[in-house]
Amino acid sequence: MKTNEPIGWVLYDDDCGFCRRWIPFWGPTLSKVGLDVAPLQAPWVAPRIELSGDELLYDIRLLFADGRQLTGAEVYRYGVQQIWWARPLYLFSVTPGLRRLWDWG
Repeated sequence: MKTNEPIGWVLYDDDCGFCRRWIPFWGPTLSKVGLDVAPLQAPWVAPRIELSGDELLYDIRLLFADGRQLTGAEVYRYGVQQIWWARPLYLFSVTPGLRRLWDWG
């Protein structure tokens, strides 16, 4: 049985023009793998991840329903691993030598 509850939320800085445009753009694709998107500025986010201010907005985050979190490049790495047609990007992101480039970007 499929549930409508997301397994997690990709949280982005809504003050970042790039993030505000592109993260929601990928929302329908992410929802197919159980992820929802929300701005870090949403009222429910800060209390749930127990961060505030600059620390909260420092980087993209993936908050799982069970409370686990990923940040930065690990969010993208997790996302491309879950989407079947993006898995080659995952392999690129974990290849020795290329991983550092992925993390830097």
